[in-house]
Amino acid sequence: MARQASKSVARARQKKKYVYFYGFGRQHTEGDASMKAILGGKGANLAEMAKAGLPVPPGFTISTEACAYFSKHGGKYPAGMLEQVRANLAKLEKMMGKKLGDPRNPLLVSVRSGAAISMPGMMDTVLNLGLTDKSVRGFIRQTGNERAGWDCYRRFIDMFGDVVMGPSTGLCHHDFEQALTKIKKKYGAKEDTDLTASQLKELVEIYKKVYRNKVKKPFPQDPAAQLDLAIRAVFSSWDSERARKYRQINKITGLLGTAVNVVTMVFGNMGDDSGTGVAFTRDGATGEAKPMGEYLVNAQGEDVVAGIRTPHPLEDMPKETNPAWKRVYKELQNIMTRLERHYKHPQDVEFTVEQGKLWMLQTRNAKRTGLAGVRWAVEMATGRDVFTGKPQPKILTPKEALLSLTGQDLEQLLFPIFDPVAEKKADFLGAGLPAGPGAAVGKIVFHADQAEEMVRKNPREKVILVRHETSPEDVGGMWAAQGILTTTGGMTSHAAVVARGWGKCCITGASAFGIDYRKRVVTVGRRVLREGDWISLNGSTGRAYAGQIPSQESPIIGAVSGRDRKAARHPFYKMFKQVSDWSDTFRKMKVRTNADTPADASLARAFGAEGIGLCRTEHMFFEGERIWAIREFILAEDRKAREKALAKLLPYQRRDFEGIFSAMRGLPVTIRLLDPPLHEFVPREPKEQAEMAKRLGTSQARVAARVRQLHEFNPMLGHRGCRLSITYPELCVMQTRAIIEAACNVEKRKRIKVLPEIMVPLVGSRTELDFLAGIIRQTADDIITRRKSKVKYSVGTMIEVPRAALTADEIAETAEFFSFGTNDLTQMTFGFSRDDIGTFLPDYLEKKILPSDPFQHIDSSGVGQLVKMGVERGRHTRPNLKCGICGEHGGDPASVKFCYRAGLNYVSCSPFRVPIARLAAAQAAIKR
Repeated sequence: MARQASKSVARARQKKKYVYFYGFGRQHTEGDASMKAILGGKGANLAEMAKAGLPVPPGFTISTEACAYFSKHGGKYPAGMLEQVRANLAKLEKMMGKKLGDPRNPLLVSVRSGAAISMPGMMDTVLNLGLTDKSVRGFIRQTGNERAGWDCYRRFIDMFGDVVMGPSTGLCHHDFEQALTKIKKKYGAKEDTDLTASQLKELVEIYKKVYRNKVKKPFPQDPAAQLDLAIRAVFSSWDSERARKYRQINKITGLLGTAVNVVTMVFGNMGDDSGTGVAFTRDGATGEAKPMGEYLVNAQGEDVVAGIRTPHPLEDMPKETNPAWKRVYKELQNIMTRLERHYKHPQDVEFTVEQGKLWMLQTRNAKRTGLAGVRWAVEMATGRDVFTGKPQPKILTPKEALLSLTGQDLEQLLFPIFDPVAEKKADFLGAGLPAGPGAAVGKIVFHADQAEEMVRKNPREKVILVRHETSPEDVGGMWAAQGILTTTGGMTSHAAVVARGWGKCCITGASAFGIDYRKRVVTVGRRVLREGDWISLNGSTGRAYAGQIPSQESPIIGAVSGRDRKAARHPFYKMFKQVSDWSDTFRKMKVRTNADTPADASLARAFGAEGIGLCRTEHMFFEGERIWAIREFILAEDRKAREKALAKLLPYQRRDFEGIFSAMRGLPVTIRLLDPPLHEFVPREPKEQAEMAKRLGTSQARVAARVRQLHEFNPMLGHRGCRLSITYPELCVMQTRAIIEAACNVEKRKRIKVLPEIMVPLVGSRTELDFLAGIIRQTADDIITRRKSKVKYSVGTMIEVPRAALTADEIAETAEFFSFGTNDLTQMTFGFSRDDIGTFLPDYLEKKILPSDPFQHIDSSGVGQLVKMGVERGRHTRPNLKCGICGEHGGDPASVKFCYRAGLNYVSCSPFRVPIARLAAAQAAIKR
């Protein structure tokens, strides 16, 4: 029976489909855009374009499931995959009328990666596969283009050597580049396009020697073996260091692997009527509704994206001497318009022109800056250019527009920009292409690994990565840098695409900058800047300056705060307001703010906050004279002395609350009673202890003794939160008085309705809350009765101890609201110290023990279950129980969406995160 079962499992595996054909119209194409998880983005979109009748080179896609199997089983293919590859290759050969690597009529293919989520340049591609010493001559006879034949062969040897054999032998593109440089010098060729057929033939022989010297084997002459090795290399690139680092930086998880696309080659290196390029249906840096892109004549695809040669802008196409380009330009514009409307998202396309015929090699949702993303969403849904007011086609609904955005997009609109007056006076060095907007200032660094290491050692270190060009291996340093400057490459080079995707400032093609890596200097004319010198980049204009230029706040901040009336007419603010208005239309969950001062409260309200979800009273204790009052309280030896000290604090606290209540003008304000342990308010150094003793009229020995007494081995689980007020009830009385007296004063003097919510922290049992709620209510009611006030208040608690979530039904008998303090709840649920997690969290993330930092994104399967349980049990007792969240998770989009699903009434976050939380809450409601 067991043997029969294993046979049936084996048969099922053999029947499983791993390879999907596309091309030659709808009838021959398997798959479509909905199958990205299996076919990868590239494969799914090739199939979609083929079904739509667009000019796509035919081929087949090996699924991401095959890659997952390959990764898990030590580099073995799943059963049946190889047979399916052979069958689909035979079908392709039959339909093309050619055979892979045939000496007389060769079929050549590219082998390209493509995961479900775009990862530009992170995985590998091989072009011109199938060329051998014999088939290259067949290709030349087939095309009548000797130069193109030898050019393709030398490119293939280079890419195969670097991509396929490089990881195991150390052979790399630079080895071949050195040989190319020597032969160009030998024949006086400025560009590789200046080399003749015979010179390229000579270069092929040199490349084969370079290959043999490193690999210790001759270049393979069996096309089937070439294909097998290339497929293995692409699968293996999924687990390369650069790919893993890119996924970690971009928080990409849950993917099976990369698909492999085997695509019939089309050739952009056939002469002046051929070429290759990359284009975007809209500008990925500024968001302008104008196609942007670059191309090279007589070149192959990698020449453009690698940034090795600086390409021509797309609008130059009709100006080329060969008339074919004018027609190709028009056809490309039409296809791009069609693709954008089909996918309802600006597209990033790759194309090749072979002897005047346009071929589409790829389309995908374009990477863009936050500015571009917000502008795209607003303009595509309103049908109007936010800068000029000119009409555009409406492509999206407001709901679709919101779903196309991320919190980071809005966040980037709030970034500082250079002070225009200071920039005018700055020391201008030179300019390049504005590949990634924003302002960046930092120290010059020439190597990515050095940038990464500097920032790892000192997270506050600011560096600018300056390179000839970047490659996928540089992603760690690119992420660490404030900005990137390259001397070559265009708007679609690797540096530009990756930087735009991250919203990072970037200038490319700054050809006036000369870099000497050995001497670690960069020269611009007669100027010499050394590693470590400061440089400032304006990614919106492409201009670079020596030194540090001061920045100023975003016009959105000026408009929202009311400090700059002109800013309300700025396009940035118009876009921001439109997105915020749409968010408020669709969201059902409220958004509050964490604010401890009237200034923060006012700003948050201007950003759309609907109340304060967390006002931390301890932050008020550190200012000016009040720190001495709290220290006097700490030193006091009896209740009378403590009450005397607290009486000095009372007017300060009352004044603070009056300012906050006035700023919120009728919105609810949740005030947390004192939470941190008392040791945080006393000095540790002897010199400061001596000052404290002198100021309070006591001995230094007494101060030192009290500091020692307050020491705890684990203060986060020690004498803090509600435990302080249980030990010192007079503290709870003073804070309640300050809150309620302030509320009465504001309501009477300013005719403003005040809604104070008094929150007891760190409760683990109902009895703790009962004890303090009794003190709060008696104190508050006495004041309200004496003042004849109509102030309404409520008493609730923070659910941050796991036991509180488990006994939420009991606690809700006393608590009128719950606020989940997910910082401490995460800490106690995992048993992780938030302050010490940095010592091991990187290992947990790298080894996939955890999918993400649980203090950044709520752990929905653990901590999240406690939140859900707390809500359900609390409302079982008190059906109208108001529940919110006030930890750092309140401003994290993924956590906000979880909170909506968990049934919370509101989230609370820092003022600058309020717009992001509003957007996330709207997206959660739309998706629900």
